[in-house]
Amino acid sequence: MTDLEKDRQKSGIERGEVYLGIELGSTRIKAVLIDNSHTPIASSSFTWENQLENGIWTYDLSTAEAGLQACYADLCSNVEAKFGVQLERIAAIGISAMMHGYLAFDEQDKQLAPFRTWRNTNAEEAGRKLSAIFDFNIPIRWSIAQLYQSIIESETHVSNIRYLTTLSGYIHWKLTGRKVLGIGDASGMFPIDSQTKDYDADLLSRFDSLVHGKGYPWKIREILPQVLCAGEEAGNLTEEGARLLDPGGKLKAGIPLVPPEGDAGTGMVATDSVAPKTGNVSAGTSIFAMMVLEKPLSRQYPEIDMVTTPSGSPVAMVHSNNCTSELDAWVRVFQELLHLTNAQISKPELYDKLYLASLQGALDCGGVIVYNYLSGEPITGLLEGRPMVVRSPESVLTLGNFMRAQLYSTVAALRIGMDTLYREGVTIDRLTGHGGLFKTLVVGQKIMADALETPVSVMSTAAEGGAYGIALLAAYGHRREAQESLEHYLETHVFSEMNIQTIKPEPEGVTGFQMFLKSYTRGLAAERAAVESVG
Repeated sequence: MTDLEKDRQKSGIERGEVYLGIELGSTRIKAVLIDNSHTPIASSSFTWENQLENGIWTYDLSTAEAGLQACYADLCSNVEAKFGVQLERIAAIGISAMMHGYLAFDEQDKQLAPFRTWRNTNAEEAGRKLSAIFDFNIPIRWSIAQLYQSIIESETHVSNIRYLTTLSGYIHWKLTGRKVLGIGDASGMFPIDSQTKDYDADLLSRFDSLVHGKGYPWKIREILPQVLCAGEEAGNLTEEGARLLDPGGKLKAGIPLVPPEGDAGTGMVATDSVAPKTGNVSAGTSIFAMMVLEKPLSRQYPEIDMVTTPSGSPVAMVHSNNCTSELDAWVRVFQELLHLTNAQISKPELYDKLYLASLQGALDCGGVIVYNYLSGEPITGLLEGRPMVVRSPESVLTLGNFMRAQLYSTVAALRIGMDTLYREGVTIDRLTGHGGLFKTLVVGQKIMADALETPVSVMSTAAEGGAYGIALLAAYGHRREAQESLEHYLETHVFSEMNIQTIKPEPEGVTGFQMFLKSYTRGLAAERAAVESVG
């Protein structure tokens, strides 16, 4: 960065011409501050983990709030260290978080049940029944599936529900007092009608009819957040919200906030994938591909979620619960070994070396198969997971083969789901990747391109992820011209000169992955047996 550029950014901070995006992801809370040119100028993060309590994957909301404060404080410290000024004014703020889940509150705003995250697979019966009644696929991680499962199991708290929301909706509510949700995140709570840009009225009515007679004092629409599209007014930071974000008192109330979004929507924005025939793959704790459709699919599919962009366009989503968490666990094992030998190597360098080692492995992984199922995997029909490494006696176990199998496993279930879209004739002009899998240059991109048999692009901002995407939505909400579409804003003002690297699939790599996937699919019987007999 030149001194002139640094001075320009410093001046923008002093004038409050900056935009803040905060995303509460599965393993960390991240904040990104961008300037008027949409360039990230500072970032920070707070690490957290979900817990498995009484069979439910959950986070404590007090930890979310504490992490939010710690992340913001770290951002302010980084700004002061880098620019020598304090962050006191912000033009607009956006909140994003992992989609789906179940956060229920009563009329006194008391939380009624532990936060159930997207990772839970307990709502299989509800998802199956609602999908049949709605003639619309309802994945088991969706909020409406979690609510109906609670009804099926006669949970007493359901009668007391007065508000149901997601994590991004909760944080936005605490900051602004507004019970609203961006349409992309809302589309993971309840089906959306892309024509009306609201919950599907017919399906709302069907749900009310389904639970009629149970004596609940609410209709489903009454307890869901108000749906807002990107660019719409979503409230301002209250005094209480300012103190929640910044207990030190420097941040002033009144800052506008944009509609809160889910990580799928912010991933689309961060990769300029909101126009028809564009798509993106987000690869971190979970992995999902989003394809913006030109026309509806011919029918519902259990492996395809129908959601929307932050502006309400229909999107086909393939979501796999498991991606890099098991790979991360093995990296920690290698790190322990290096510690025993007193070897000095940083964690990012270790990741790079192990990822690069995968490129030395056999294209079919030498017969080594990995199942990265820390949790259930709906795409392959498993409600629980058991991480496994499986190989036959004649397989070749090398570091390269092992690491290639680990990386293949991160995308295997996704490819199984993507085959459904390919058979539907869905095509895209570009597929852009972002998330932790792409931090090591080339490797994750190459694995993804070969696995999905399509070119995969990565932008220079790929590592910033959804926090960057929600910061862009904050800028869009504050700076767009009247009636300017989100697609036009991103294409014209943000990504027109972005540095983009693209890798195409190679025939031998495609063949190697297909050989691995054939063995992986056959071996799912062993994974099912492990679920039944282990743990």
